[in-house]
Amino acid sequence: MPKVLISDELSARAAKIFMERGVDVDVKLGLSPNELLKIIGDYDGLAIRSATKVTEEVLDAAANLKVVGRAGIGIDNVDIGAATKRGVIVMNTPHGNSVTTAEHAITMILALARQIPEANASTKAGKWEKSRFMGTEITGKTLGLIGCGNIGTIVAERAQGLKMRVVGYDPYLSPENAKRLGIEKLELNDLLKRADFITLHTPLTDATRNIVDANALNKTKKGVRIINCARGGLVDELAMAAALKSGHVAGAAFDVFEVEPAKDNVLFSFENVIATPHLGASTTEAQEKVALQIADQMADYLIKGAITNALNMASVSAKEAPILKPYMTLGGLLGGFLGQVQAAGITGIVIELDGKAADLNPDPIVAATLAGWLGPFMESVNMVNAAAVASSNDIAVSTIRHDRQCDYESLLRVTISHMGGERTIAGTLVGGNKPRIVEVQHIAVESDFPPYLLYLRNYDKPGFIGDLGSLCSKHGINIATFHLGRREAGGEAIALVEIDGGLPASVLPKIRGLEQVVRVDSLQFPPLGE
Repeated sequence: MPKVLISDELSARAAKIFMERGVDVDVKLGLSPNELLKIIGDYDGLAIRSATKVTEEVLDAAANLKVVGRAGIGIDNVDIGAATKRGVIVMNTPHGNSVTTAEHAITMILALARQIPEANASTKAGKWEKSRFMGTEITGKTLGLIGCGNIGTIVAERAQGLKMRVVGYDPYLSPENAKRLGIEKLELNDLLKRADFITLHTPLTDATRNIVDANALNKTKKGVRIINCARGGLVDELAMAAALKSGHVAGAAFDVFEVEPAKDNVLFSFENVIATPHLGASTTEAQEKVALQIADQMADYLIKGAITNALNMASVSAKEAPILKPYMTLGGLLGGFLGQVQAAGITGIVIELDGKAADLNPDPIVAATLAGWLGPFMESVNMVNAAAVASSNDIAVSTIRHDRQCDYESLLRVTISHMGGERTIAGTLVGGNKPRIVEVQHIAVESDFPPYLLYLRNYDKPGFIGDLGSLCSKHGINIATFHLGRREAGGEAIALVEIDGGLPASVLPKIRGLEQVVRVDSLQFPPLGE
């Protein structure tokens, strides 16, 4: 039974979900880094929020870890690169707190427009400064969204309900989607010039860091108000302080900061700045929702192999998983075949999907094929890190989905390029789920993937079968099945020979010494289902 550790405060219902789904669970909160290091090796999964730091050191100690689940969207506390390198899936819940965070941004807009925090403090201090707090209406004002993803589009919908005009900058927002959402799509400079309020809803990347800097602020209209409930570092805080001091920016509302916890920040001295301690996702409903979602996602992966909201792996829904699994198994076996046939100077791999396979989600099939291929000659390779391993070794990976008539209901073909040329193998599914080889080196030859298989390239000449059979008999090797294929009579041929038990190392050179044999490789495959 898979075993999961919950190391941060999650809803008690999350643990119940794990147990109901057949996953053993331990809840151990407040662990020190050393305490976590001592026990993490016992677990297949780790469920966290923001307190637990999943460092490279933790991942090194996590010998059995398969998945880290973050209840929430931010994954700053997880070393994704190290997790990928070690084949650990990292998943989050990007949609679970979208509404809550969007509502916080709208609240910030309204509070900023009417100076609610300042007026509240003044009134409670016994003052009655009615004339001091002159606000501004938001009706008819232009809201500029930097980032129009899940949260940004919810903010747009709410703002439109408040009769604001909404413009947006997002390189990934298509004109069709912008029109459907009622957002006028603009380039960033145009948005900065037109917006009365600007809200940010984008992840922090190299491209978005300090996207609102001194240069950007100089392009905004005088009196603009800026709200950041997304990520600290999107706004240059020193530049913002200067713009507030000059009066160019009328006010700002920040829920996130470059350094958190933010206990001493350059923006805190301004009365017209609203600051909250990263509360965007802090509602009872959101915390419950993300906790239950991450438990479901992790259980789906550990029990069914379904992958949802992974940050370093292609997603496979619970509905897709049983359909894709036979194809992933086939891809892994075909890759494993080529991976065991040594080749020098590998430069690339091409994975082709034909027939029904061409209509499926290709990413998990490709990942399984790469893992099967790289596994025999590289340590600790699995579906999560196979693509990264290939890339780090300058191996080009290509995927081709064919839209054409196919001789088989489904077909996968794997071809590697190497210093001496190419090697290729193709396979299909018999009966919908049983993997079978149908072609090697463009020669038609059929075989299952037995535990022990001899792959021979030979000349099609009389006596080959007899010589091989005699040699195997002499050394007590029983031939279970024998599959032959050839290009033409007397030309190049291939034999796939299933044997009972492994081939002794001493026998392999003797088979290579047979007159008709060009090459022989002794291959092993795991029993199906493992």
